Amino acid sequence: MNRRRLVKVPASSANLGPGYDALAAALSVQLELTVEETGQFGVTSNVAGIPLDRSNLCVRAFEALHSADGLSFQLKSDIPVGAGLGSSAAAIVAGLVAADHLYELDAQLFELARELEGHPDNVAAALLGGFVICAEHDPVRFEPPAGLEGVLATPPDPVSTAGARAALPAEIPMSDAVHDIAHSSLLVLGLALGDLSYVRRGLSDRIHQPRRAHLYPRSMELVEQAPELGAIGATVSGAGPTVLFWTHWEATGALVNRVREAAPDCVVERVQFAPGGADVTEL
Repeated sequence: MNRRRLVKVPASSANLGPGYDALAAALSVQLELTVEETGQFGVTSNVAGIPLDRSNLCVRAFEALHSADGLSFQLKSDIPVGAGLGSSAAAIVAGLVAADHLYELDAQLFELARELEGHPDNVAAALLGGFVICAEHDPVRFEPPAGLEGVLATPPDPVSTAGARAALPAEIPMSDAVHDIAHSSLLVLGLALGDLSYVRRGLSDRIHQPRRAHLYPRSMELVEQAPELGAIGATVSGAGPTVLFWTHWEATGALVNRVREAAPDCVVERVQFAPGGADVTEL
């Protein structure tokens, strides 16, 4: 009997305002990867434009642990590519988890995923779920607070991660560093206590969003509109251009309508902060 594994991995939003390369959250949008022993290598996907050979990111991650010879990979993803929602991190984690479970390898998945992705925040959230803090060693995970939800607004023009990283200087003013340390501390405290007033205060960033504003001017317009739209606040998700509006669940429906009215050019979607990370099922 052919062995099959189904891996489900959440999308993720990194940085969360002041937590550049340190904070991230898993979101309730998923990538699904089915790997089956068929005797012949192959890749199918519902995602337009991605490679259907061994250069596919899921397959590359899988082969970091084991050869993909004789295996078929079926990829289904609702995570948009190039939107700042961790599509590459989800693909990497899916491939690693599939290989690790199929061949019972007990691999160091986070370390491998971080090496393949090049930074830790998205892969940590994709692997572990919830909110994550990435310091020098293993990430620390904590539960999303009750009642907190999100609304995603994705402008039509994608932003490359490489281009977004290149827009940042090697050094920043001390005042900007202090600002983001203080506000990321407030944000984490608010999330841990479930105090959304601290979350509101903690979303302010002076390091990456202002310096990347020329790459996603529409995104920054939406971030600035967040209070008048009724959100707790808003942050550019990862490298952008998606904007994550933070909200309490009782206000989410009205916020979705207001964002759609204010941003008819964007894809708008209600999401939850997902407590669960990568999950694998033996089929």
